[in-house]
Amino acid sequence: MEKETDLLLEVHERLLRQYDIDRWHWRAETPPLDVCLGAILVQHTAWSNVEKAIANLRAANSLSLETLSALSEEELALLVRPAGTPLTKARRIQVFVNLVLGYGGFAKLFALPDDELRQVLLATPGIGPETADVILLYAARKPAIVNDAYTIRLLRRLGTGPDGDRYDTWRAWLDARLPDDLAFRWANHAAIVVHCKERCRVRPLCMECPLTDICTLGSQAV
Repeated sequence: MEKETDLLLEVHERLLRQYDIDRWHWRAETPPLDVCLGAILVQHTAWSNVEKAIANLRAANSLSLETLSALSEEELALLVRPAGTPLTKARRIQVFVNLVLGYGGFAKLFALPDDELRQVLLATPGIGPETADVILLYAARKPAIVNDAYTIRLLRRLGTGPDGDRYDTWRAWLDARLPDDLAFRWANHAAIVVHCKERCRVRPLCMECPLTDICTLGSQAV
């Protein structure tokens, strides 16, 4: 495990030196509602489409829990249409918004113990493990592990990671090897996503990659 941890920390340091992760769409000052809306809307679509949907909500003065809850399903679906499957995502947003309102707001919901909060999120229709962990990390600001296809792709190419692709298996594997620190986990996931969008794509752009010398795929491209 120590060798794997050393590799993950080395990757983290190299990626932070390479990229300005302020380009990441969530920052410390991003409101929890914006994070949660983004986490729901980004399912099965590109982030550029999410930005269009959120811009529609902002233009309609609908970026509040109370306003989102009061909209009809059809009205909300029209606003979030750029993110795809508008009726489905409108329903998911309103179920989530009503969950938050039922707890008396984000502060009270996020005050739940980490494990309990995750179970509450997972019990909410439309929120799966990855979405729940994104909300935990970027909205509730708890040191959760977010696993995704980018992480699996990168670590497979670096020759590490657990067997199989099960979300919970990867989540546990990463949790045991990464520092239990909010700032680290926040930046680590962001840096991996930025790197995989820029260079470690399905068809990778290995030239000038900061990980070439420790990547089995990249070393073949040199």
